[in-house]
Amino acid sequence: MSQPFVTRPTSTGPGRVIRRFRVVVTAGPAQGRTWAEAAERCALGSHPSSDLVLDDPTVSRFHCELTIAGDRLRLRDLGSRNGTWVGGATIGEGTIGGGTTLVLGQSQVRIDVDAAQAQLDASDREAFGSLVGASPRMRELFHQLEKIAASDATVLVEGETGTGKEGVAESLHEASARARTGKFVVIDCGAIPANLLESELFGHEVGAFTGATTRRIGAFEDASGGTLFLDEIGELPMELQPKLLRALEAREIRRVGGRDTIACDLRIVAATNRDLRSEVNRGTFRPDLYYRLAVVRVELPPLRARTGDLPLLVAHLLDRLGASAEARATLTEPAFLAELAAAPWPGNVRQLRNHLEQCVVFGERLRPTEQVPPHPAGAVDASLPYEIARKQAIEVFEAAYVAALVERCDGNVAQAARAAGVNRAYLHRLLRRHGLR
Repeated sequence: MSQPFVTRPTSTGPGRVIRRFRVVVTAGPAQGRTWAEAAERCALGSHPSSDLVLDDPTVSRFHCELTIAGDRLRLRDLGSRNGTWVGGATIGEGTIGGGTTLVLGQSQVRIDVDAAQAQLDASDREAFGSLVGASPRMRELFHQLEKIAASDATVLVEGETGTGKEGVAESLHEASARARTGKFVVIDCGAIPANLLESELFGHEVGAFTGATTRRIGAFEDASGGTLFLDEIGELPMELQPKLLRALEAREIRRVGGRDTIACDLRIVAATNRDLRSEVNRGTFRPDLYYRLAVVRVELPPLRARTGDLPLLVAHLLDRLGASAEARATLTEPAFLAELAAAPWPGNVRQLRNHLEQCVVFGERLRPTEQVPPHPAGAVDASLPYEIARKQAIEVFEAAYVAALVERCDGNVAQAARAAGVNRAYLHRLLRRHGLR
């Protein structure tokens, strides 16, 4: 359901202060090129969307990424073909200091950490649409979203499961002029079977395939004038990626089985919990499609990185859940909030919401590791009717199983579905049911 756009100005102060750093190409085809922005992150690669572009055929499209952390930097290789080398050894992920030289293919770059500092821009609000937070990370995000909402650029929202990617997309729509001219339409690319997804996106004509007895309007036409949100874009089958690319470039579509092209005036927001740059390097995602989608990138922080927002977030979620005054008082006590802050929350805000809903339903302050009121191991609550007890047992099993399954498959839902022997769309439904996606 669409939520009203909310603006709540605060006086919580500016954004984070970070050390500035520079990346200088010291050898290779791009020798002399320098990156020195007032930003906390720099991605290096041969793809045009990289922050520092290295015109070197031995450098991967998305080779590695640097993030400032204090006076040092976190280095992460993005699945590059030739690896990221430091001092004669490859590094997948690690911490480096200023003065370090990286070897990327036939290129070399030097990292310099400056004494100068930069202050990141931040909004003065504690909410943007349905998103809530007063921490520096969230106010920096709100500042970015304020600027994006005023444009019509295509946006790629990245973040872990449950961080609120759909909330970002809908809030951008509600804050833009398109909220007055069109709808917010959602397509979950991971939950729709591959053989039906093309029709869902572009529609079909009568007789386009067996069972197509009526004309169908697809999401692109339905969202014309408004915003189309493509969730789980990393799950889009390779055979559909060129068709989506053409629709993004031409802003027109052709229904399945149709001959005429249909113009579509809409904004595209896509979301993923994968690093699509690594998918491009692996050959499972088209680089030209990534380029079209990542005109603007928005990265959502996980809940564990903004635990200072928990008091505000819990109050907001309890309000959305319609909790009683007694429940609100109990579930916002400092001791309980401290327990919440200490939990890892792999499912992030969605998992927190589900947990608070269980607390409200059962009338207890459940610890974050508990999904239902505790019983001795292997015991059941015989005071419940059989069907209710059976349903609870199944839900506990499902939640534990799918969480372990997806973790074992490094978050790759398609791989997890194959390993479990179930349909990918069914696994998506299980993940959503238990607040894990």
